[in-house]
Parts: sequence; C-alpha cells; structure tokens
Amino acid sequence: MKARRIFSTVTLAVAALGLTACGHDEPKTANADLQPLGVVVAEVERITEAKPIEVRGVVQPARQAAVSSRAMGPVVKLNARAGSTVAKNQVLLEIQPEAAAGQLGQARGALAQAEAALALAERNFTRFEALHADNAASELELDMARMQYDQAKGAVEQAEGAVRAASTVADESTVRAPFAARIVETMVDVGDLAAPGRPLVRIESLEGQQMWLSVREGDIGRVGVGDPIEVRLDAREDLGAIAGEIREIVPSGDPATHTFTVKIGLGQVDVPSGFSGRATISGDSIDRLIVPLGAVHRRGGLELVIVRAADGSARTRAVTTGSIVSDDRIEILSGLDAGESVVVNAPGPVADGTPLELSP
Repeated sequence: MKARRIFSTVTLAVAALGLTACGHDEPKTANADLQPLGVVVAEVERITEAKPIEVRGVVQPARQAAVSSRAMGPVVKLNARAGSTVAKNQVLLEIQPEAAAGQLGQARGALAQAEAALALAERNFTRFEALHADNAASELELDMARMQYDQAKGAVEQAEGAVRAASTVADESTVRAPFAARIVETMVDVGDLAAPGRPLVRIESLEGQQMWLSVREGDIGRVGVGDPIEVRLDAREDLGAIAGEIREIVPSGDPATHTFTVKIGLGQVDVPSGFSGRATISGDSIDRLIVPLGAVHRRGGLELVIVRAADGSARTRAVTTGSIVSDDRIEILSGLDAGESVVVNAPGPVADGTPLELSP
C-alpha cells in the first residue's frame, strides 16, 4: 500500500513537469531522438476590428391573415389544407350560398320598389310644377311634391347601396386567398357554421419573409434602416450566412426586456415562420489575436495548439478560444502572443521537442 502511494506521488510530479512545458517557459532545445516532422505554420495575428454582438430572433412572414367571410351558413366545401400553398384568388372554401342569395334577392326587390316610387314621384312633381305655373296649385302643394320626389331619389340610392352590400356578401360565399400564401391552419371543417367575423383559415405570405431580432436598448444605436446584415438559421445551417437588410426598426421598446424589435428582410429565402436564428452587429473596436481553425486541436476538453519554438521544435500549448472570426480563422483569448508561429496541418498534438521542418 505504501509502495502504491509513492508511485502515485511520482506520477503526479511527472505530470506537473509536463504541464509546465505547456506554458510560456519552454526548453530551448529540440529532442534529437525524435523524428523531424514537416509542417506548415502560420503566424498569430493581431487584428483590430469591431467586436461582434450576437442577437437572436425569429422568422416572421411579411404578411399574415386570418381569412373570414361576411356570409353566414354552413361550410359545404373545404379546399384548404394546412401546409399547402395557394395562389392569389384561389378558392379556399365554400359556404352554402342560399342565405346570402336570399338577402341579395330581398335587396334587389326593395330597389325595384324604390325605383317605381321614384318614377311616380317624378311624374307627380312635374305635374305640380305645371299646375303651379298656371296658378292652379299652391306653393305648399309644389313643395310637398318636390319633397316626395327627393325622398324617392334617396330611397333609390339607399336600395342600390343595399344591393351592392348584399352582392359582396353573396360573393363571399366563395372564400378566396387574398394573396399568394402558405396555409398555416384551417379553423373549420365541412358542416361547421361560418359566421361574420369568425376566422376560417390562417395564412401567411410565401415571399418577403423577415427575421425579427431583439436588440438591447444599449445597442439599438448601432443599427439603422437599410444596413446590410448577415443572418444564420439554427435549424438550417446548410443555408450558411443569409444576406439580409434592415427593413424596419420598431420605435418603441419592450419595457420588460429593454429590447427593440429590428426587422430583417430575408429576400427569397423560403423557410417556415417560427424558425429561430441569430445575427451579429458591430460593437466597439477591440484588438484580437487570431489563428487558422486548423491550428486548434481539442483533446479531453482541452484546446491545444502546437507552437514552433525559436529552435524549430514543437511545444504544445493550452489555449482558450473565442468566436470564429471567419470561415477559417478563430479568436484566441489566452495562451498565445502575437507573432508566434503555430502549426496548421498537424494531425493532432505531437510530442514536445519534436523537430519541425517547414514544408515548401
């Protein structure tokens, strides 16, 4: 048991010596017993650029509508199905037309009666004008005839309006899509009663989708309408960076979250609404150290790079990485200094002291 404890103590001491080699205080000589390794190296760069600020958002349609009808009656035909797409004016569903047709017939009958009354009032008014000219009718009788004529004209206009209103309601017995759209939800089925104001089908536009970002009040001054911005969708990484443009900044903020809504146009990208995504806006300028992505190796929860020392030997260094700066570079938060050389084509960490020969 005592021997095991002594062995463990020796093992820990050796491990501690190995970790010391991962720091900046490194031996200056290469190990002659190790085979040289041909490598490609890159210099740790220091760049000055705006710190990216990541903001989150959700895809929203440019237009959406809960389609309803002013016609009342049971649904007799349903063409709409959730998930399907429809063109503008395509029929979504049909409502039994008898009730609306009956109302239209009543309105047309009332119009015919009003037109007949107008014709009689007009002849009567003409007659009293002639009698008044011959002093055979009093001024009061002429005024009464004129009033009846004006009332009859108003009744005709009222009846014509009722016919137009009833006609549009009758037309709405056939419910059509107001714009090219995707059907999100059908709220009725065949046999259900449609009534004025009751939503029947919920749709959203196919084009002009937007991402609504929530931007902190402290960062809202960094963006403006018309600014270009790149967006990435969490569920569609295959789309990569989507070029967008700020279309609108809602002028009032949310007092609970202290954020403002910024609407980003996504162009011709066709994805369902509700997808989450992210974008970056430019923050304050800062100095950053960057290396190629291929220089960083991940082993057992550690991030490691191979540094080519002054004598041309390998030194494994633990680092802390930050965000990806571009498609092939990553930020280094700690563990490296500007100007150091790191290996970018090693298959993984190599033994410290390995001679590194630069490949042509």
